[in-house]
Amino acid sequence: MSIAYVSFDTVPAHKGAATHIEAFAKALGRSFHRIDLVTVANGNQPVREFERWPGVVHTEIPATGPSLIDRVLHFRAGLARWLDSRPLRVIQFRSIFEGFELIKRRPEASFIYEVNGLPSIELRHRYPGSEDDRELMSKIRAQEKICLERANMVIAPSAITLEHLGISRAKSRLIPNGVDPERFLFSPPQAMDGTLRLCYFGTLSTWQGVEVAVRAVAQMRPLRPAELVIIGSGSERQRHSIARLAAKLCISSCVTLLPAVPQDELLGHLHRSHIVLAPLTANDRNVVQGCCPLKILETMASGVPLITTDLPAIRELGEPDRHFVLVKPGSVDELAGAIIRLASDIDRARSLAFAARAHVEAKFTWDRAGNALINAYEELGINCSTTA
Repeated sequence: MSIAYVSFDTVPAHKGAATHIEAFAKALGRSFHRIDLVTVANGNQPVREFERWPGVVHTEIPATGPSLIDRVLHFRAGLARWLDSRPLRVIQFRSIFEGFELIKRRPEASFIYEVNGLPSIELRHRYPGSEDDRELMSKIRAQEKICLERANMVIAPSAITLEHLGISRAKSRLIPNGVDPERFLFSPPQAMDGTLRLCYFGTLSTWQGVEVAVRAVAQMRPLRPAELVIIGSGSERQRHSIARLAAKLCISSCVTLLPAVPQDELLGHLHRSHIVLAPLTANDRNVVQGCCPLKILETMASGVPLITTDLPAIRELGEPDRHFVLVKPGSVDELAGAIIRLASDIDRARSLAFAARAHVEAKFTWDRAGNALINAYEELGINCSTTA
């Protein structure tokens, strides 16, 4: 076995990264018959290795500690031990947290760097104040540079990400995220009578704009009864902040906070909703770095009309007023107004939903993304015959 897919993430998990990793790992396993998937263990369990999916041997390595740096160093140490007895021809990785160690210890391998996010941009949003640590940020940027320069190929889910990275077209590939249409079954929009059921799902990170959704519900409720269900992972601080805002706006009884759930359960929530909100903010994480939010594609596939924000990365995924409704980022007024207008026009809601589903089936499936990934391997001269 000579191909490894390594990520400083936990798999499986109820989040977009885990969904993406599962889809890519399965595609590699089908094409190359046997690959290594290496991820973070769930908790402090010992290292274990087993077949996760057909052709995919999964090794889980612990990454514990009081801080992100501690967890990274713990994972890197375990990864170094795992590498000792494995000759690898090709290694695909998703971040500097695993990539820098891999490049250092396996310089002879071919590397595919899958850039979904950059710590030099994202850390300041996840850990406010980290940008003030000049030594830390300097090391992070240096490791990002090394990983990008050493990679034989760089892939990303957004054209904006590739533009930001400045990678030559010869060694970069755009592979957007996808949806499994058989998992995210389509159900036409419901008549929007009585209380309007709104839904947000995803992480509670600041760049997602969840507070904008809460404020929009508070603003529109005098005109139309509504409730908002928020489904996603987040820290206790983030959950408390949202609950406190709802209480301040006197809509606590109309806002429900739920943890992240499996996809089949999530689909049930979506089909009980009239409208999904994805009010991403206009910050460097979304605008400069770029993104390809699974919540956008999964909503489009499900048949629930979507209101999101007018960002270049969102326009990569569909056409305004044909596949979704766009509003100005951060504008509570525009979001509240868009909700009321869409809720009063079921024909428009149905048109958006049917067009969005057809668009996703044509351009944004995991099968399509997996095939693009295998094509990228073949362009590097890596195929079944060379890895056997």
